[in-house]
This record gives sequence, structure tokens and C-alpha cells, in this order.
Amino acid sequence: MIKRAENFEGLENGFVKCKLCQKMCVLKDGEEGACRVRVNYNGTLYSISYGILSTQSIQPIEKVLYHFYPGTKTFAISSVGCTFNCLWCQNFGISQAKQASTITYEMTAQDVVDSAKRYGVNTISFVNNEPIVWYEFVKDVSKIGKESGMKNILFTNGYITLDALKDLVKYVDAVNLDIKGFSEELYQKYCNGTLAPVLDAAKYLIENKVHLELTYLIVPLINDSLEEIGKFVDWVRDQLNSSVPIHFARFFPAYKFQDRPPTPADTLMAAANLAYEHGLEYVYVKNVYFEGLEDTHCPRCHIQLISRHNFNISNINLTSKNECPNCGLKIPIVGKPSI
Repeated sequence: MIKRAENFEGLENGFVKCKLCQKMCVLKDGEEGACRVRVNYNGTLYSISYGILSTQSIQPIEKVLYHFYPGTKTFAISSVGCTFNCLWCQNFGISQAKQASTITYEMTAQDVVDSAKRYGVNTISFVNNEPIVWYEFVKDVSKIGKESGMKNILFTNGYITLDALKDLVKYVDAVNLDIKGFSEELYQKYCNGTLAPVLDAAKYLIENKVHLELTYLIVPLINDSLEEIGKFVDWVRDQLNSSVPIHFARFFPAYKFQDRPPTPADTLMAAANLAYEHGLEYVYVKNVYFEGLEDTHCPRCHIQLISRHNFNISNINLTSKNECPNCGLKIPIVGKPSI
């Protein structure tokens, strides 16, 4: 489905400038953007992935967030395309695909919301490919969903212009922002992007009270040094706050990094320990099991509050106000946890 895009500027001689992501692509007639799903037709920019889905599923919300309605299910949907080209992408089959090169199908925004209702869930998650390139559809779904009492979640790389983000956050309730590493050199060399706008997006989300969690996929020999991870956790502590949940995720060989080994378990444990030592309060490890590192603990008295394994919750030890039952500390969890 094709829809006239938002966030672009018409230029001379039929060129357009896309103002959705920070790449600000300038496109001649017939040319597509770096995302592969936005095209200049006769001096007007169009989204060619509007209403196009590559996947849909009901999944534990823990696959996306740990502190947002824990234990519930979410209706997770994906399209195709991305603003980045990360050489290790774990979802490259759809993030680096064009609409015509993968199996896709169409749904209206109302169809998506109706499906979520039919499955009995109260959240819709935009995942796997970059939801920012699906901007118009994400916004339309989120508007209708919000009117129906749904909560809307993005799993994003955060590479969006501030104007586009300001409009979108009116309808978004929670974000998991994927940090690729903590240097401009890494972003430019391996992702074809830049770091600074991502950090600005994270700060904007916090300032505007959107629930935020961060994921850091640790890729061996790329972003796994304790020095770089230390800079990341210090930035979270100093520029966001120490209670933002952090997920260190294990890399598996994929895309153009098929020859790389999975992240060693010791590296993930060292990253988690470092984050705690530097003052972060809610630190998790994903894609590999360490006892306790999927669980939520009280940062004050250290008792276990939520027990998790493989994205499933087996025990909840919180008051009705999401406080620690032992010391009374308010835990930054949105919504009522469920088993």
C-alpha cells in the first residue's frame, strides 16, 4: 500500500528531502531512501510500506520490555526496512529487505487494533524491523489503539528527527531503545548512522515521561570492551537516571557477521556487574541464562520482586502500588504485573 509521507520537503527540479530520520535523504524522482521503503514519485515522498506486515504474533511482553505490564501478552507486528544497516543485524531478513523481496501482506490500522482486541491483549508492539520507517502506519495504528484503550510500544534504534519524534510520542506509551555501541566511530563504520541523535532521542523520551528501557547487544570485538560499556552505563546514570532498565543481550552470528562467535557468557556477566557497580539499579541479561539476571530485585533491600525465566514470570512479590513489600521503595514499573 502506498501513502503520501509526512516529514519531507519539496526541493527544486523534483527533488525531495526526507525529514523522518537523521539521514535526511535527498532523493530525485523515482529514487528510494536508505530505508528502502520511502520513494520520491514526481516530487512527492511516499511510504511504500504503509499497511504492509511481514510478521504478527502474540508474545510475552518481556520480549520487548520488563517494566511495562509485566507478565502480560502483547500483539507484536513488523514490516520491512530500517534506517540502519548494522552488519550484525539479528533480524536482517526483514530489516534489510524490500517489500517485494519477502513475504508480506496488508492490514489496515483498524485491522491491527481489532486483532489485538480479539486476542485479548492491551498492548501493541512494533518490533523486529525499524518502526520509524513505518511512521505513518505506526502513528495511525497508535491513534486508533489509544482511542480504544490500548498501549503502544516501539522497539527502535531511535534514529529519528526531533520534529517527527515530537509528533509520534503523543501516541506512544513505551519504548525499548536499541543502543548499538557507545562511539560515533562504531555507528558510522558498522551501522551507517550516528550516535548523538540516538542519545538525544532517549533524553527526549525521558523528559516527556515515555516509559523507556534500553537494550545493548554485545557484539564480540565490536562493542564489548568494559571501557565502552562503562561509558554507556555512566551516560545512562548521569544523563537519564539510574532507574532506567538496561538489557545486555547476547549476539548470535547473523547477516554479515556469520563468522563471529556468540557473545561469551562471561562478557555478559561482566557487563551486568559493571553496570551495577556504576550505580544502575535494574540490569538484565537476555538470550542466555544467568540465575537472577532476568529477575527484578529491589535496589534498596535487594529482595526478589519478580522472578523470570525465558520471558515468563513465575512469581510476583510487589504491593498493589508496585512497591517493595519489605522496604516500601516505589519500583518503576508501569501497569499491574500478571502471571
